[in-house]
Amino acid sequence: MSKVLPIPAKRHLPSKEATLFKELLTLYETRQLKKGLKTADQILKKFPEHGETICMKGLVLTHMGKRDEGIDLVKKGVRLDLTSHICWHVFGLIQKGEKNYEEALKSYTQALRFDKENINILRDAAQLQTQLRLFDALVETRHTLLRIRPTLRQHWIALAVAYHLNRNLSEARKTLEHYERTLKNVADYDIEHSETLLYHVRLLEEMEEYTDALSLLDINSKSRAIVDPRLLSKLGSEEAEHAWRALIEHNPDSYDYYRGYLTNQGLSLEASSTDALTALKEFSAQLPRATAPRRLALTIATGDDFRELVKPYILSNLIKGVPSLFVDLKSLYTDLSKRDIVENIVENALSEFSPTLSGSAASSSSSSAGDVEPTTYLWTLYFLAQHYSYLGRPNKALEILELALAHTPTLPELHTCKGRTLKRAGDLYGAAKCVNDARLLDGQDRFLNTKCAKYLLRAGCVEEANAMLGLFTKKDASSPGADLEDMQSLLYLIEEADAHYRNGKLNLALKKYHAIQKVFNEVEDDQYDFHGYNLRKFTLSIYMKLVKWEDRLRSHPAYVKAALSASRIYVALHDDPSIAAALTSAPQLTDAEKKAKKKAKKAAQKVQEEPKKGQAPSANEDKGLEPVQPKDDDPEGTKLLTVSDPLEQAVKLLQPLTTAATDNVDVWTVVYDVAIRRKKLLQAIQALNRARALNAEAPEVHIRSVHFRQTVEVLSEELPAPVGPLAREASQKLIPEGLSAFTYNTQYLQRHASETVAVLAAAKVTHALKEPIQEVEQAVFTVLQDGLKLDVDIALRTLEFLKEIKSARVEEFRCACDARFEVSTVFKSAAELEALRKRTLAGEEEQKEEDSNTA
Repeated sequence: MSKVLPIPAKRHLPSKEATLFKELLTLYETRQLKKGLKTADQILKKFPEHGETICMKGLVLTHMGKRDEGIDLVKKGVRLDLTSHICWHVFGLIQKGEKNYEEALKSYTQALRFDKENINILRDAAQLQTQLRLFDALVETRHTLLRIRPTLRQHWIALAVAYHLNRNLSEARKTLEHYERTLKNVADYDIEHSETLLYHVRLLEEMEEYTDALSLLDINSKSRAIVDPRLLSKLGSEEAEHAWRALIEHNPDSYDYYRGYLTNQGLSLEASSTDALTALKEFSAQLPRATAPRRLALTIATGDDFRELVKPYILSNLIKGVPSLFVDLKSLYTDLSKRDIVENIVENALSEFSPTLSGSAASSSSSSAGDVEPTTYLWTLYFLAQHYSYLGRPNKALEILELALAHTPTLPELHTCKGRTLKRAGDLYGAAKCVNDARLLDGQDRFLNTKCAKYLLRAGCVEEANAMLGLFTKKDASSPGADLEDMQSLLYLIEEADAHYRNGKLNLALKKYHAIQKVFNEVEDDQYDFHGYNLRKFTLSIYMKLVKWEDRLRSHPAYVKAALSASRIYVALHDDPSIAAALTSAPQLTDAEKKAKKKAKKAAQKVQEEPKKGQAPSANEDKGLEPVQPKDDDPEGTKLLTVSDPLEQAVKLLQPLTTAATDNVDVWTVVYDVAIRRKKLLQAIQALNRARALNAEAPEVHIRSVHFRQTVEVLSEELPAPVGPLAREASQKLIPEGLSAFTYNTQYLQRHASETVAVLAAAKVTHALKEPIQEVEQAVFTVLQDGLKLDVDIALRTLEFLKEIKSARVEEFRCACDARFEVSTVFKSAAELEALRKRTLAGEEEQKEEDSNTA
C-alpha cells in the first residue's frame, strides 16, 4: 500500500474554525460572496497562513470582480499548502476560467493525488480531458467515477461515450449492454432511455453490426411503422425497399430518401441510368404533388428524355411564380447540352408569354399560353436575366432586366439581379446603387439591408456600409461594427476585412481577420460546457456529432479565407517592412473622417458610462471566473501591423489548416511561402509536395516550384546534411536536373496557352528569372488575345502585377481592358472612379435626408 502523506500541522483548524471553513464552502457554493469573504477573514484573523482558506478567499474575490487580488491569494495559498486537494482544485478553477485548459488539468491531476475519489474534481477533470481530446486518460477517469458511484446512470453512459471517443467500440458496446441489463421498470416513452437506445443503435451501426442494431430496434420499439431502412439496406434485406417507400410516402420531398431507395436498388444519381430514371418517373406519377422526384430525374436524364421532363418542370414553376427556379436548375449547367436545352425552352416560353403576342397566336403556339398571368411573363424575364448573367453575358442580361423593370419596377428581386449582374461584370458602384434601389422598396427588410451593405463594402465604401448596417443594429452599441462583431457575424467581418485589404488599409484588414480568428476560438471554447450538459441530458447522438464538428471547425470557409488573407499580409510585411512604416505614419484625415472618428469616440464613451449611471451592483453579484474583456488598445490594428515576427504570426494562423483543410491547394502554397522565408526547407518541401499532389498544374504551384528550384540553387553550398541532400533531391523531382527553369516555364506555358491564369503565372516566373521586362510585358499582353477567355478578376490581377514590376505599359493595359469590358468600371482612371464613387454616395446621402425628413 502507498504511504499516506501526513496532514501538515498548519492545515489543522480548531473545532470553531473548522466549522467556519465548512460554512465558507457552503457560502461559496450558494454564491453568498460577501458573507463568504467575512467568514474567510474570520478564519485568517487567527490562522493567517491557512492555505485552504486563503485559496477560498482568493476564489471569492475573483468572483466579486477583484481578479488580480484574488489570483494572487490563490497562488499564495497553493504555496502554503502544496498537499491540499482544495488548494489545487481552486487553482484549477481559476485556470479553467482563463481558458488555460492544459494548466487547469495539471492542477486537477495534482488535486487527485491527494484526494483520489473526489467526485467533483474527477468530473471536472473528465470534461477537461474531453476538451483536450485526451481520450485514454478520459477512459481511466470515467472508470474511477463509475467505481465510486456505480448506481448513477450518468456514469455508465459517460464511460461508454469515453470508450467511443477513444475508438474502442467493442468496450463501449459492452458498457451499454451491461447498463441496459441493470435497468428495471423503465417507464414507457422515457426520453433518456430512448436517447440511450438510439445512441446504442448508432454505435452498432458504426461497428457494422447491422443485424444486432436492427434487433435492438425491434425489441425496444413500440410499433414498427417505420424501421430505419439504412440498416435493412446494409443487411441486404428484402424489407428494405418497402421501408424506403414508406419513408418516401411519409415525406415525399426528401432528396435523401430517394437517394437511399435508388442506392438500395443498386442505382446511382451520379451517372445516367435508365432504371433510375424509370423509378423516379414512377414516383412522380404516384406522388404528383412531390417536387423531389421530378427534380432528381433531371439530374440523370439526357437528350430527348431531359427535354421532355424539364419543359413541364420549368413552365409549371414559371406559372406558379417561383423566384428560386434558376437557383434550383443552375447545377445542371455543368452539362452544356442541358444548359442549351433550358435556354431554348425559356426563350420559347418568353415569346409565348409575351404580352405583345395576340391571344390567338399565343394559343396556337402553346396550349398553356391562354389566359397567361402577367406575372408569368415577369418571372420568365427574371429567369432569363439570371441565366445570361450566370453565363457571363451581362449585356444580354441587362437588356432583359430593363424590360422586366419597365414591366414591374417595384419588384426588389429585379434590382438585386441587376446589381448581381453589374457586380459580375465589374461595375461595383453601379451594383451597389441597384441593390440600394431594391432596399428602398422595402425599408424593413433586413436581408435587403444586409445585401446593400455587402455591395457597398465590395465597392470599398466601408463607412457608408457601416451606416447602412446601423439601421438594424443596437442603438446603444459603440458602433454598428462593434455590435456585429459581438454577434459573431462572419459575413460582415469577412466582407469588411476584404474591403480594407483592397483599399490598401492592411492594418484594419488584419484587425478584422483576427476578429474572425477570435470568433472561432470562442466557438471552440463554448463546447466545454456541453461535455457535461449532454451527458446529463442523455442527448448522446447529437453530442457525438458536436465533437466531430468541433474537430473540423477550422475547415470553415470563413476561417480558411481569413487565415490565408492575413498570412499573405504577414508575408508581404516580412518581404517589405516599409509597408508597415508607410501605413502607421500619421495621415492627414479629411473633415469627414475626423467627424466620423469623433462620433465613434463619443459613442464608445457613452457605452462605457451607461453602467455607471445604472443601479449600483449588489455586493453578492457574481462576475464569474472568466477574465473581463480588456479594453481594445489597438482599434486601428497598428500593433498587428508592426509585430516583430510577422512570419510567426502567420504560422499560428495556418497551423490548424494543415489538418483541417488538407485538400485546399491555396493552403499549401501559403504554408510554403511562410516556411521558405523561415528557412524551414523541409516544411516547404512537404507543403509543395502536398500542393502538387492535389494539382501539379495549378498556376500558383508552378510559381512555387520554380521558386524552390532557385532557392536551392542559391543555398546549395550552405545547406548542411541531411537538409541539403533532401532539398536537392526534391528540387530535381520538381524540375529535372538537365532542364533549366526557363525551359520548364516555357513548356508549362505551351501546355496551358489557352488559360489566362496560367499565362499570368508564366509571366510572373519569367520576371522571377530576371528576364528582360519587355519579354515579361509581351507574355502578359497575350491574355488580351481574342482566343483567350479573360474575365475581370484575372484582368485585375494582371494589371496589379504590371504595377508591381513598374511596367511602362500599365496605362496601355488598363485602357485595353476598359475597352474590352464595356460594362465594367474597375478599369476606369482614378479620376473617373472617384467621380463614380461620389455619384453613388451622393444618392445615398439624398436618401438619408429623405428618411430623416420622413421620420
